[in-house]
Formats: sequence, C-alpha cells, structure tokens
Amino acid sequence: MKATPATGKIGILTPGLGAVATTFIAGVMAVRRGIGTPIGSLTQMGTIRVGKRTENRNPKVSDLVPLTKLDDIVFGGWDIFEDNVYESAINAAVLDKDLLNEIRDELEAIQPMKAVFDQKYVKRLEGSHIKKAETKMQLAEALMQDMRQFKEKNNCDRLVMVWCGSTEIYIPESDVHQTIESLEDGLHNNHPDIPPSMIYAYAAIKMGVPYANGAPNTSCDIPAMVQLAKQYGTPIAGKDFKTGQTLMKTILAPGLKARSIGIRGWFSTNILGNRDGEVLDDPDSFKSKEVSKLSVLEQILEPDKNPELYKDLYHKVRINYYPPHGDNKEGWDNIDIKGWLGYPMQIKIDFLCRDSILAAPLVLDLALLLDLAKRTKMSGIQEWLSFYLKSPQTKKGLYPMHDIFKQKEKLENTLRYIADEELINHLGLDYYTD
Repeated sequence: MKATPATGKIGILTPGLGAVATTFIAGVMAVRRGIGTPIGSLTQMGTIRVGKRTENRNPKVSDLVPLTKLDDIVFGGWDIFEDNVYESAINAAVLDKDLLNEIRDELEAIQPMKAVFDQKYVKRLEGSHIKKAETKMQLAEALMQDMRQFKEKNNCDRLVMVWCGSTEIYIPESDVHQTIESLEDGLHNNHPDIPPSMIYAYAAIKMGVPYANGAPNTSCDIPAMVQLAKQYGTPIAGKDFKTGQTLMKTILAPGLKARSIGIRGWFSTNILGNRDGEVLDDPDSFKSKEVSKLSVLEQILEPDKNPELYKDLYHKVRINYYPPHGDNKEGWDNIDIKGWLGYPMQIKIDFLCRDSILAAPLVLDLALLLDLAKRTKMSGIQEWLSFYLKSPQTKKGLYPMHDIFKQKEKLENTLRYIADEELINHLGLDYYTD
C-alpha cells in the first residue's frame, strides 16, 4: 500500500502548550539546529529489518516510508494561559534555560490560540485565555476556523492534532456518545458528557485532521468518533502516552509471563509535581488515569488463562502530588513474584524519570505516523500505534494489546506493508526445508 509523498509543510497542533508540548516543540527545534539528538523517537532514530536476515537490510524507519522531514514542521496550539511557547517552557522548567535561549526567537513566535476549557472537567486549573460561546458546537466550529486560519497563514499542506492537555475527570461512555447524530445533538445542547477534549477531537476529525489523544480522557474513543473518522477518512489513535511506570510494566510483565513466573502483587506509586501532578491530585481526574493504568497487567497476564500464576494478583496504583519534584516524576514498584514450588521473591523498581522528556518523542512519532496513515488512505482507529499508548483504542469487541513487544511487531509490520515489503512472522520455514 503506497503512501503519497510527504511534500510541503505539516502543521502539528497541540491542545495544551504546557510541559509536554513545549518540550516536544523545543526539542524538534534543537534537533533542526544540530544542538540536540531525538533520542526516544522511533521515526528519527529507529531501524527496521526488511526481507530475510541473510539480506542484512536494516534501513532507518525514515528511509523505509515517506515521513515528513523535521524542517517541514510548523507548530501551533491552544492553551488556557497567554504565555508564548518560550515563556511556557521556562515555567515548565523541563529543559535548560541555556538551550531554550538558543532557540528563543522561534519559541517566542508561537502564541497560543484561545483554548476550549471548562473548569468542571479539570478542577485544579484556572485560566483566562478561553473561548466563549453559547454552545459546544459553536466552540467546535471556532476550533475548525482556527485550523483553517493556521493552515493558510503558515502555508501548510496538512495538519495533525495531538492532545497534550491535562487529564479531565472520568466520564464513562453514555448514550450521547453512540452515534454521530447523538453526539452532534449533544454539542448543540451542551451535554455534560462532552468534555473539551471531545470537542477538539470532533473538530479535528470532521476537518479530516488526524487526531491522537495523549491523555486518559474520554475523547476519540467513543463509537460516534469512530463513525465520524471513517466518514471523513481521518486516522485516530488513543489514548494516554505510555511513559514512566506503565512503560516499565509493559516491558517487564511480558518477560515474567514468558518465563511462567507467578505474580502475587504489584504495588505502584508515583510522585510528581508538574501541572499534571496538580491536576491528578483531584480524585475525579485521577479516576481517568487509574482506569488507564490498571488495565495493563490484566490484559498482558491473562489471569483467566493462567489462574495458577496470576488469578489472585493484587494490583494497586497511586499518584501523589509532590511539588518539589516538578516534572521529574518518580515511580516506585514493589512486585511480589513466585517461582519454582511457589517460593516467594521480590522485584523493586525506582524509576526516576522525566515525564515530558519521555513523552515528547511520542508526540513527534504519533504526529508523523498519523500523517503517514492519512497519506496512505488509512482511516479510523490506528491500532498499530498502540506502541505509544497506555490504553490503546481498538475496534469494538477487541481487547487492547499491551505487550510492548507485540505492539512493536504490529507497528513494524504495518510499516513494511505500507512500504510494499514482505511481512515478517519469524517462522523461518526455509530453515526447516531443503
């Protein structure tokens, strides 16, 4: 399946210009100027095997498929604060000031558009740089107009949207989310089960702009959005960037399962002090994150299929707001495991990570790969991008795949498919036949 060439400029728009988005934007600018390296980005650093092992073909991902070059990216976004991207990056205190000052001119040129925001959905935040309208549909139309104007002003050929805003309160799927008609009626009538992130998703999808949700919000992962995405030929992916503690779980849990090691308990706690930590200090916002994080182990370990090893697993997740740590999140895991004859052992992890440093390359990859999907005429849920997400979106009736190694295999085979290369299944049948 051939993709059309990545000609012209692409605008990457982020609802939310806080720590994650500014780290992503400043990072790409630093790489473009040769003063940084895009570590953590599969599209920029990764290689992929093509053909048989004997052929020794391992091109970079960016050489296998036609991805947009970093020099052709234009940045924009919305925020509830008026700070330009330089000011926001300074406030986030993720990147060194010396680095930010080297690209200050570019960062200061990016001014946020007024955001769609309602404090009912993010109780710990207040902002004044906010759009006003009588209905949520009018807010969606205002966002669409923002996208049109941004595209024209910046001479962009294509746009992509990646949600980098805060975690909203937990909203379970309801009747308003079931069809395009019910969703649009809800937008016209200000239905309370339609949060701001869903308004952004609706606006992007209807504009044909690929959309990824980097938070655990109920956003594009409802039946109405999936229908809309198919109708308008828009690729979508969600939800919640896979960073930090959950990244470690999706690496370690498959390994323990592969060796049939039992797990009795997995206790996880986090401390972080950035805007995300402050938002998650609210129980209703934490509920969204908890649902996202708790589903990982159950899917990987499949306790119903492996009852002797995992049936009684106790899994607990906590997040604590600790301002002194800023963006430097710390994740502690205590894992009680059992081996031969049921003898107990323990694994302890203390991951002193930088949340936005881990998330920034995911924003870049999701944007470039969703753009690739759009140019390959792929629409709807892009399950092959589960590799980047804590709570991957799937087609109705399918469970999400959380094992990072299976996710990477699916992603790589999709890239091979797009490049008209043979898929790899590792059977190696030629080894067993003459």
